[in-house]
Amino acid sequence: MTKIAIVTGASRPGSVNKSVAEWVLAQVAGRTDAEFELVNIADFNLPLLDEGYPAMYQNYQNDHTKAWSAKISEFDGYIFVAHEYNHTAGPVLVNALSYLNAEFNNKAAGFVSYGSMGGVRAVEHLRGALSELQIAHVQRTVMFSLFTDFENFSVFKPTEQSAGTLAPMVDQLTVWARAMESVRDEQLAVTSV
Repeated sequence: MTKIAIVTGASRPGSVNKSVAEWVLAQVAGRTDAEFELVNIADFNLPLLDEGYPAMYQNYQNDHTKAWSAKISEFDGYIFVAHEYNHTAGPVLVNALSYLNAEFNNKAAGFVSYGSMGGVRAVEHLRGALSELQIAHVQRTVMFSLFTDFENFSVFKPTEQSAGTLAPMVDQLTVWARAMESVRDEQLAVTSV
């Protein structure tokens, strides 16, 4: 069964990020085309990148990196819950992505973003980083506005129109995640010759 992680993108106290991720998990709970799991970056206590070797070598020295690597390796695809911060992706998510490399290769990702402009700039910046990690990111994106999808900018209450964009993105993501499994198999066959 295809496994997809719903990855939080913030760890700041009071952040609405986890509530958005939990909403996504609740919305996909009845699907039979993949298994979904919430992965909370805050649970891994990742400091600013503190590994002595580039991630591509997988020569991890720290227990937090090893735990993060093991968890991310379990999945075929990812839904990144990203907020826009200073016209880019939040620093916690960018830092977490920087810890790893091969664990993400030849997998698929989709985005659920939010911010004053729906988090669009965060997603655009993440697309570049994910391309470098060899993650195929789907075109459909879910974007929530702080002005219309949050009550008092702090309680997540998506409009029907915004909420309706999730299923098409997940439909596209599950297909791509399954397709990328064959890419990983082909890559494995090439490297084991």
